[in-house]
Amino acid sequence: MDKKPLTILLARPRGFCAGVDRAIQIVEKALEKYGAPVYVRHEIVHNRFVVDALRDKGAVFVEELDEIPDDGQPVIFSAHGVARSVPEQAQQRQMFFIDATCPLVSKVHREAERHFKNGRQIILIGHVGHPEVIGTMGQLPEGAVILVETVGDVDSLVISNPENLAFCTQTTLSVDDTATITRALYTRFPSIEGPHKEDICYATTNRQAAVKKIAESVEALVVIGAPNSSNSNRLVEVGKVYGCRKTFLVQRATDIDWPQLQDIRTLGLTAGASAPEILVKEVIDAFQERFTVTVRETSLTDENITFKIPRILTA
Repeated sequence: MDKKPLTILLARPRGFCAGVDRAIQIVEKALEKYGAPVYVRHEIVHNRFVVDALRDKGAVFVEELDEIPDDGQPVIFSAHGVARSVPEQAQQRQMFFIDATCPLVSKVHREAERHFKNGRQIILIGHVGHPEVIGTMGQLPEGAVILVETVGDVDSLVISNPENLAFCTQTTLSVDDTATITRALYTRFPSIEGPHKEDICYATTNRQAAVKKIAESVEALVVIGAPNSSNSNRLVEVGKVYGCRKTFLVQRATDIDWPQLQDIRTLGLTAGASAPEILVKEVIDAFQERFTVTVRETSLTDENITFKIPRILTA
């Protein structure tokens, strides 16, 4: 039987961002320099393929420091950032730790600290329970940061001094949803101070914009990413909002729901910021087994941002 034709619109930018690439390099170079095991608190990035590959090389992933023996081996904190209490606990145990927090997340931490030092109540726009949110709120004493997720949360805020407010945001949010919440904050609290530069990171913004560009032109959209990846889930939401109701999140090609896609002629394809390009190729190969595929890359912008890894790993 002849294969049906399929045009894949491949979004660009997609996949790894500079912060994810840096975090993975930190684990790999620590393994090269110090040997296995290298301990990693929480998933270094939210991608099972990446985590499994690093585990195969000797990385040991834990959720808390008390799971790590006192063997002198390095401990790495994930790209999402950690509460201030985590490095304090590591210092108390005289652990050798390396911080792989994305520099753009660290920027939000410093903003929150600056606002707190200036006596402001801080509002954080983010998702409850996300590691980045836990890390940001954990930079300051309990009560210093109030978390909001929706416009409804903004409406119900009770603030003792509305003239002395500031807000920050998680770096991996929906650009559109965050803009709506930000407008609600400015409407209720006109004097609230926002970030000097938007907290949502360049990679999140660019990947969402690339999806917006193709969503109306395809019958289905596949986002490669993990179920616990905030930026990947936001890409799914953006795809649906901007015209592609058949938008699916998959971790690997084996997760594709083929019956849903058997009659399509156009497919959008992208990957979240923690998904490696090898998984994009894997998905394209899976479609090529079932369709006669033409791949057209739709480029929105080029990304050339890189972040330096800690000097201790390059010395």
